Amino acid sequence: MFVVIVHHKCMSTEDGSQRGDDGQKQKEAGRENTTDEYKPRHSTLTRRTFVGGLSVVGLGAGLSGFSGTAEAAGESVHFQYFHETWPTITSNLSKVADRGYDAIWIQAPQKSGLTWEDQSGRNDPPLGYQPVDFTTFDSEFGTEADLQALIDEAHNRGLEVYVDCVMNHMAVGYDYDFPRFSYDDFHHDVGSIDDWNDDHQVEHGELLGLPDLAQYESYSSDYVRGELMNYMEKIASFGADGYRYDAVKHVEEKYWRDYANPKADELGMKRIGEVFDGSVDYVQGYIDTGMDAFDYPLYYILKDVFSGGDMSRLQGAGVVAQDPWHARPFVQNHDEGAPSQYHLAHAFVLTSEGVPMIYNLYPNAILDDSEVNNMVWVKKNLAGGETYWRHTDGDLGVYERYNNLLVGINNGGSSRTQSVYTSWTNTTLKDYSGTGGDITTDGNGWVDITVPAEGWVFYAPY
Repeated sequence: MFVVIVHHKCMSTEDGSQRGDDGQKQKEAGRENTTDEYKPRHSTLTRRTFVGGLSVVGLGAGLSGFSGTAEAAGESVHFQYFHETWPTITSNLSKVADRGYDAIWIQAPQKSGLTWEDQSGRNDPPLGYQPVDFTTFDSEFGTEADLQALIDEAHNRGLEVYVDCVMNHMAVGYDYDFPRFSYDDFHHDVGSIDDWNDDHQVEHGELLGLPDLAQYESYSSDYVRGELMNYMEKIASFGADGYRYDAVKHVEEKYWRDYANPKADELGMKRIGEVFDGSVDYVQGYIDTGMDAFDYPLYYILKDVFSGGDMSRLQGAGVVAQDPWHARPFVQNHDEGAPSQYHLAHAFVLTSEGVPMIYNLYPNAILDDSEVNNMVWVKKNLAGGETYWRHTDGDLGVYERYNNLLVGINNGGSSRTQSVYTSWTNTTLKDYSGTGGDITTDGNGWVDITVPAEGWVFYAPY
């Protein structure tokens, strides 16, 4: 959606299970004890292990590996390509692919109530979020033929396409009179949402005055759900690869579990949900209906940490810490701005687990950003494996993607050198950020890592 509304639960930023800071444990025990006793391992059933186990039995996207097992490097990165017409996006897809991205997410294609002339600024408000007619995709972005050409060209370039899918509401200003819906197809028992802790209000209220479709509790709800299933089918008919579900928490959870996600499975479509909330457990509840979700709990912490905040808060933060298989981290999007330490935030998101969604108001600005492009390359070529935090304090965070990549991020004003434990012994590591020189681990896996002020390093074997 195009409004910043944060559920009260966002103050509850539950971290989920954490891996320990192995380096700190070893310092407490003494370096002479760096034996198998300190190699990564799990002895208890953590939330992460439980969710990963569900992946094994078919309830998740895939288990990435248990503790102590090295995984192949290389992970996906997606690009949020908004605020342009379909022909403009199509003409630039070769550049998106060349930068290493695997997929794009585009705005909702159906006929909608706002036009370019209604915007006061490039993203105020973004278009496509006030549907008028789900049966036609001739819109402000282009014709249906233009949309088909975009998706076809994306596939030619090896890019998947996620299409925004708005199923909670319709446009304002139509007095409930739409080509396919009328008064009885909407909820009328709440009006505006006043209590964001009241699930009934959140699910039945008129978000920003937008008429709220009655997926349930109306005699015509079967019809409403049928129209929405037809909408999903129409998106899929263009050959799109997945949906980005808009305003997920404003529709009953059972709708996603019983209708939308099974329909997506039937159509062979992936899906990412916008669950606008800061609680890990709240977002995980929607993931458990059968979707991925943007990691808003992580975003709220990133925004504070990378505005000169406490780096130690990153350890175990967000949905990604307990369910990286379904977490979609991000630094900013069309609803939320980036933290002031913009590149540091990207250095974290593009070396962490999960599939990040990278956004900029002006796509070529970020596509031509050499530092972000390098981070995308690192994610695509060096990142992999479970995360082990090797050191955290107020200014410095050092973590290892097990046996693949050692990352140091410093949001303080002075260069920092820290001795940390790693999974490598007697191994020379190269800094693929281009900032630091080679370092070599000792026979017990220890190494001194130097991270420049407000900078980052990405170490991996040659």
